[in-house]
Amino acid sequence: ASTMSEKELLLPSGDINKRRYDIQHVEQSIETLPENYIPEGASDNSRNRRRKYRCDNFLPCDPRRWMHRFIMLGLMCFLSFGSYYCYDNPASLIRTFIEVMKIDNTRYNLLYSLYSWPNVILSLIGGVLLDRYLGVRFGTVVFSVFVTFGQLIFALGGIFDSFILMLVGRFVFGIGGESLAVAQNAYAVMWFKGKELNMVFGLLLSISRVGSTVNMNVNSKMFDSFSFITDQPKRLGLVLFVGFGWCVLSLLAAVALGLFDKRAAKITKRKEGEGERISLRDIKDFSLALWLVFFVCVFYYVTVFPFIGLATVFLEDKYGFPAHIANIVNSLVYLISAGVSPVFGIAVDKTGFNLIWLNFGIIATLGCHAAFAFGSGSAFIPYLAMIGMGLAYSILACALWPLVAFLVPEHQLGTAYGIMQSVQNLGLAIVPLIAGAIVDHKGYLLLETFFCTCLCVALICGVLLYVIDLTSEGTLNLSAWARHRLEKEKEEKEKIALDKNGISPGGVSDGSGEIPIALQPHSAFQLRNRLLSRMGAQIPDHVVRINPLTTSFAHLGLTK
Repeated sequence: ASTMSEKELLLPSGDINKRRYDIQHVEQSIETLPENYIPEGASDNSRNRRRKYRCDNFLPCDPRRWMHRFIMLGLMCFLSFGSYYCYDNPASLIRTFIEVMKIDNTRYNLLYSLYSWPNVILSLIGGVLLDRYLGVRFGTVVFSVFVTFGQLIFALGGIFDSFILMLVGRFVFGIGGESLAVAQNAYAVMWFKGKELNMVFGLLLSISRVGSTVNMNVNSKMFDSFSFITDQPKRLGLVLFVGFGWCVLSLLAAVALGLFDKRAAKITKRKEGEGERISLRDIKDFSLALWLVFFVCVFYYVTVFPFIGLATVFLEDKYGFPAHIANIVNSLVYLISAGVSPVFGIAVDKTGFNLIWLNFGIIATLGCHAAFAFGSGSAFIPYLAMIGMGLAYSILACALWPLVAFLVPEHQLGTAYGIMQSVQNLGLAIVPLIAGAIVDHKGYLLLETFFCTCLCVALICGVLLYVIDLTSEGTLNLSAWARHRLEKEKEEKEKIALDKNGISPGGVSDGSGEIPIALQPHSAFQLRNRLLSRMGAQIPDHVVRINPLTTSFAHLGLTK
């Protein structure tokens, strides 16, 4: 048997000379055989050559089975845990940063601003880099390396008492942070599209929020527990090195994901998708309604994340909370959004009326900031306001991001979402500097007034969006039932048009019509799902991973 060719070994056992098969039939049989097939009567050498495929017989090792997919899901969760843990390191230690590094609030907010500046550009090209140049596997590792070394430089800035070095670290960290979320979305779609995708996005969000919450609640205690280190900058650097350790674990997860995915692609003969084209020339075709959506996005989000960056010291100064209590209260926005976002996502999907949900979220957030600005110093107000902000933030996120898919055709989705993310990051780069300057020179009352003004602008844009949709008989504020009915009617019209032109159900002409190819109709869900699966569009994690119907239209991740 050891002298026979591989094709002969695959023939049925018995006298080979008496039972010759047509060689073409044998070649076809080889193509259909499973990777772990070992022919009857094969030699030990032949068995050894195929031994590496034998683990495919077990659930954890077969990429076509559910257990292997969930092993990959575990790695995906670790992929972003480190970046989420480290993003809000400054917020959890704001008082320590200001006192130890001898900086004011304006310079402190540079730690957040410099994170967002590179993403003003990377929001547009991150998905393209992954799809067309780096590939998802290699690109994930590259962006993880940026995150890891950015956090390393950030920690070394504390060790060497150099705030400039810290700023460099945050800039490098920002280069990888947002694009890493894009890669995580791409992996999720590749492995779970058409299966458990909505549940997966919700779980990825929850695990990421665990990282943010752990950071908020343990770093200040960790800094105090290292009291045996008398040099405070070194003590701060040591605390930041814990975040570097989490980033190393995320980097190892990125490497493991790449290796497993490469193996799965070989076994399942998976073909790589083609990237979506992004063209700035599409901007000229954007409607007024779409630009209003962009304005709502930027003016709303600049009142949430920059506030969280300053909230700990604000709660300490105005309400007299100890540092660890202030961190717990500050983390309530993350905890609430992780818990209730799936619920509100289902509610928006089942009811529709996105613009009503959108404006309600803006008004509720405005009420929370007004309570901080003009409320009394009662200790219960911060708890209620932060819980309310978490609820309102979740409502708005679930209602806002699906609107883009209703306003632009499929070929412009990549450009629209990229510009939306770019504008958002521009706001998150500028507003923290403004907020820090206000706190340094005018105080927290004017800061909250500034946030309320931004929310009023967002509310005006939301109301204008409602009026435009109402007067133009748009679909943004339709009920879910009405949208479903319109989609059915559109599909029926398309089907009638195909029949009249002699187009087969698959979209190819049967020869009786003049139109050779017909595009199949797509629902809003299919548009978003295709965008994410083909491009890895950069949509914030706290949005795309929490909405059971609309999660698949994704961003890169997370804009923090």
